[in-house]
Order: sequence, then structure tokens, then C-alpha cells
Amino acid sequence: MKVLVTGAGGFIGSHLVERLVRDGAEVRAFLHYNSRNDWGLLELASKDVMAHVEVVTGDIQDPFSVSAAVKGCRTVYHLSSLIAIPYSYVAPQNYVTTNVLGAVNVMQACREHGVDKVVHTSTSECYGTAQYVPIDEKHPLQGQSPYSASKIGADMIAESYWRSFGLPVAIVRPFNTFGPRQSARAVIPTIISQALAGKDIRLGSLTPTRDLNYVEDTVEGFVRVAQAPESTGQVLNIGSGREISIGDLAQLILKMTGSDARILADESRMRPEKSEVERLLCNAEKAHRLVGWQPRFTLEQGLEQTISWVRDNMNRFKTDIYNI
Repeated sequence: MKVLVTGAGGFIGSHLVERLVRDGAEVRAFLHYNSRNDWGLLELASKDVMAHVEVVTGDIQDPFSVSAAVKGCRTVYHLSSLIAIPYSYVAPQNYVTTNVLGAVNVMQACREHGVDKVVHTSTSECYGTAQYVPIDEKHPLQGQSPYSASKIGADMIAESYWRSFGLPVAIVRPFNTFGPRQSARAVIPTIISQALAGKDIRLGSLTPTRDLNYVEDTVEGFVRVAQAPESTGQVLNIGSGREISIGDLAQLILKMTGSDARILADESRMRPEKSEVERLLCNAEKAHRLVGWQPRFTLEQGLEQTISWVRDNMNRFKTDIYNI
């Protein structure tokens, strides 16, 4: 089966491409065009994997390039998105045009080309600070940042194409995914890289809790959702069911890396007060019931893999830059 992965050069997208190739799928990877012909994190994939990947470039905001990428594919995994929360405070319109308009372009192209299944990527940030825990799919959505607001908008576009046109869409809502290749701006690579560099750990607020999911488990969720007819028209949470505060997470990573660095709360890295998501804890019972998904990696097992990767790729991290 030919499948399309938008955002294939990103963190989760590159891991998903590798998994699909291993599963024997015929994979087309949609990447943002640039003059350097840089394929993002797919540059780190093995030659054996890339030999089975068709790379096409374009812009998720352009309906013509999106339509051309979708044509001939039976399954579409839509991961292309602007994701950095701090940058969304600076450039909110970019998040709307990329995330919301991008979702329109993908859904419309999939409708026109008769795609069998669309898996749309959401985020636990759509829930905002938990009103109750664990958070199930019925929890209210709260736009506590321009990023989360844009993702809520994109989710509603995907849902509307299911309800209005019968497009076979499923929405995957991963909680905080981590692992090798993740952006240096994300909290776990930030902590690990600073610890390995022998620097003090500069973070934002230390009290919020997160539900952290290793990337291979997240990818497994995407694949199972795509394969299960029962997921069509549904929103499914993907998360571990375990929460940990940012401060305790930093302490755990320091212990695992053998670092004696200090942990410092840096005001320049803090979100606006009403924008901070204070608590996230996933209820993934629906994904387990409908598609048979459950996490295989513990937090500690995932951190071991991630620490090893960061240690081998410290040249990719700018540990002396703390702003956006």
C-alpha cells in the first residue's frame, strides 16, 4: 500500500517513516521545500530505509503541492505542523496558516483523491490544564497558547470533513512524546544536553506535570489507528498514564547521566502565567479498547535510549542558547 507522511522530516514523522518502511509499505515523504534540498531529520535515517522512500517537497500551505503529494496514496498520516509553543507567542499567524490551513489542504486533497484513511495528528496541549485526571477524550479543549489554539482549529477541520463529507479520518492525540532526534527546544533534550555539557539546567516552571511517551510507542499508536476501521471518526489519546513534574524529571535525568548540575528556574523560559499548562495525565483506555494500543516502554527505558542518542549527537545542541 502506498502511504503519505506529511511532516516526514520532523521528529515523530521521521520515526514513522522508518516504521512504515520496515512494515513493507510504499512510503511517500512530504517535506517542506527549501533551496538546500535538506530533508530534515530524514537525513539521519539509514540509506537502506531511504532507498524505499519517495521524497516529494512542497508547502503544506499550498493546496496544489499537497494535492500532488496525496494523489495515488491510500493512507495519509498528517503530521506537518508548527509545534514550538514559545515561537507561537511571537508568530501566531504562522501557526494558523500552517496548522489550520494546512489541515484544510490535506483533508480536501484526501477527499478529492478518495483516500481510504487519514490519520490527523493532534496534541495533548489541546486540553490545556487538566480539569480532571486522567484526561479522556471528552475533556474540554482549551486554547492556552496560540499553538494549542491552532491545533484545536486543525482538529475541528479534520472532524468536520468526517461529519460533512464522510472522509475516513481518525485523530490521534499524543501526550508529550520524546526520544532520539527530538528538537533541542523540547524539555527532555534540553535537560539531557545541558547535563552532558556540564552546565546548570535552565528550565521554565518546575512544577507542571507531564505524561511522557516514548516515540516508538507513539508511532505504534499511529500505525494501529491507521489499520483499525473502528478508529474512523474518533479521537484517540496516546499516553503512558504516568505523570511527573518537570523538576522531578530533571532530577531523574541528572541521576541517570551522573551529573551534579544545579536545576535553575529561568524566567526567560517561562510561559505567560495563564498560558502555562499545569497538569497533563492521559487516559488511553479508548485507544486500548478500539485499536489494542498500549505503551511498551517505561519512562526510564525511553530516557536511556534518548540519553544515549543525545550523547552521540551533542554537536546538534546549542547548550548556551536559552531563548526561543
